Amino acid sequence: MRLPRGFQPLAMINSQNLDIPIHYSIIRAMSANNPEITHEEVAVPAKKGESNWQIFSKGIILENPVLILMLGLCPVLATSVTAFDAAGMSAAVLFVLLMSNVVISLFRKIIPNEIRIPIFIVIIATFVTIIDYTMQAYQPDLYKVLGIFVPLIVVNCIVLGRAEGFAYHNGVWKSTLDALGKSIGFALAIVLMGSVREILAKGTWFGMDITPKWFQSNAMLFFGLPPGAFLVIGLLKAGINKIFKREG
Repeated sequence: MRLPRGFQPLAMINSQNLDIPIHYSIIRAMSANNPEITHEEVAVPAKKGESNWQIFSKGIILENPVLILMLGLCPVLATSVTAFDAAGMSAAVLFVLLMSNVVISLFRKIIPNEIRIPIFIVIIATFVTIIDYTMQAYQPDLYKVLGIFVPLIVVNCIVLGRAEGFAYHNGVWKSTLDALGKSIGFALAIVLMGSVREILAKGTWFGMDITPKWFQSNAMLFFGLPPGAFLVIGLLKAGINKIFKREG
């Protein structure tokens, strides 16, 4: 099987040279279900040298965790009823992702490979507990709205994925830039969703009246409900696909 330019066989790739996690279970399933596909024929992008700016910026647009990679959708859909709620969730994710990336990168050389995932979860859970108690103490109203989705950051695939796929294989500075880029990308997506839903459902933005009274009296309450969240993210994804001319 001939591979496209810029790709190389999985067998030739050292996972430490990649900034994305390889889902070996999926690859094994592909090979099992299709005998024509072998491990050597499953190609993944070969990593090239990246500047600090590329590491930081790609998480904002080109590898946006929500609108491009479609990761962490559960809290995005549930906590984007208003722009303020969305900003609160994005702040929590920023703190946890940044701190966990830094700590994991610092100790990456002494973390045993065989038990790295449990260690990652313990580190992430530590910072989730800090932000959980801090939010509960200083923003009780926001904490009540976000509810269980703050503790669930522990198993958020964006946070755990960056720990496994990047921080564990790179230095502190690059891991910091990666965390900031992915966090900003997550924040842009969820705050955009929250803004659209709040304006259409209430006629306000961050609690401020920005639409005429007649619009607020006839606001589309549908967008404040769960089905409205699915519709908004579907439209945003369609727009992204149109901009980048992606299909599927």
